[in-house]
Amino acid sequence: MGLSELTVERISRGLKAGEFGSEETVREFLRLAEIRSAKTGSFVEIYGQSALEEARASDERRRQGKALSDLDGVPVALKDNLLLAGKRAEAASAILRGYVSAYDATAVRRLREAGAVFLGRTNMDEFAMGSSTETSIHGPTRNPWDTERVPGGSSGGSAAAVAEGSVPAALGSDTGGSIRQPAAMCGAVGLKPTYGRVSRYGLIAMASSLDQIGPLTRTVGDAAIILKAIEGWDGADSNSVRLKPEWAVPERWTDGLKGVRIGLPKEYFSSELDPDIRGLVMAAAAKMEGMGAELTEIDLPHAKYALSVYYVLMPAEVSANLARFDGVRYGNRAEADDLVGTYRRTRGQGFGVEVRRRIMVGNYVLSSGYYGDYYRKAQQVRRLIVGDFRLAFGKCDLILSPTAPSVAWKLGGKADSMSMYLADIFTVSANVAGLPGISLPCGLSNGLPVGLQILGPHFSDGNVLAAAHAYEQARGPFGFPPPLEG
Repeated sequence: MGLSELTVERISRGLKAGEFGSEETVREFLRLAEIRSAKTGSFVEIYGQSALEEARASDERRRQGKALSDLDGVPVALKDNLLLAGKRAEAASAILRGYVSAYDATAVRRLREAGAVFLGRTNMDEFAMGSSTETSIHGPTRNPWDTERVPGGSSGGSAAAVAEGSVPAALGSDTGGSIRQPAAMCGAVGLKPTYGRVSRYGLIAMASSLDQIGPLTRTVGDAAIILKAIEGWDGADSNSVRLKPEWAVPERWTDGLKGVRIGLPKEYFSSELDPDIRGLVMAAAAKMEGMGAELTEIDLPHAKYALSVYYVLMPAEVSANLARFDGVRYGNRAEADDLVGTYRRTRGQGFGVEVRRRIMVGNYVLSSGYYGDYYRKAQQVRRLIVGDFRLAFGKCDLILSPTAPSVAWKLGGKADSMSMYLADIFTVSANVAGLPGISLPCGLSNGLPVGLQILGPHFSDGNVLAAAHAYEQARGPFGFPPPLEG
């Protein structure tokens, strides 16, 4: 097994034992990232020189017995909407082309303080608005399992980079499924923490009440390692939560899944679900039942409204967050004869079609005369969705479902926006309700990965990870896509 196939946990052990150094490890990942990203477009920038300098500094700390943490010297990648001081962060948008970060995002700073090495920035849908990573100014990202297919989105670059073996871990952001859905389509592990667990400070905002930073990795254990490094209260984020020490997994979770109650929402297993995906997810449920879990059917009666609620609330917040990019306060400027013309030209040229669409929808639902019919009503239904989950978790400990309704589709295969939006139908509820959720592979359908989603109550991230890890151990290694080098 080569260095590039090792997990975060295994690299950490190897560095600690002196089996290899950080510079050796990072040099190999840089080599593979150059080769493989040329085929998939997973990276938009690779930090060759600075990554090697950080790796050498890590090796020197270890020689002196001053390693900063278990992550010291381990390479990670960052989605293009996360700020890293002195490096570009463009959110894959023309309006931010060439922008250089003045400071670190809190999650990034915490990785830096842990000694992680930043390998590069990964591709994404423009301003994280998309489910296929096709709307980037850098061009689309391709799925390493089949380069004629999408990797999912909007964190498709991070998911593809991890799946193809260019980096052992990457950070993404999840607003409606943008970590979990590409993880499912690329055969990676993607964790969306409870809202408020990880600071959003330094994340280029899309929809502030929905956005959450989280890891994409190869194993559940690696996702837990990254989460522990980046989580915690931050005064710079008004919605950051002071965590209680709830990481200790309850004793009954340490014996496989014995006695753990797992709910299967009937609304997510309708006859319209792809039979292959349904079969693989139910096979995973059966495996968990064989490990001692208790399966029960549950109701989420307002789940059918979650996508509609999301596509009212999210554009409303998008229109507010992106108002700052006008060429005067922020963003590249396109000059015109007058101020109004400058605004129009700047935003018309700087934003892509999907971003402009969501801004216009957001302005509409917030406008006088329509606010009550749309935005206020969506907030009311949001509370009903939260209430559904609260009732459901009175009957079960965790909820199991597919992550996505289909495997990765062909590039350009979802030209209309509605079919693209439906790709998030199983993931948006967790964002609307602020719940933790994880996606991990549960098999292949026609040679393409299928994701299993596990959701838990607020701040039960440790239990979600414990159950996912137990299933992962029973499932066995998932493997890599075919080598991109041929």
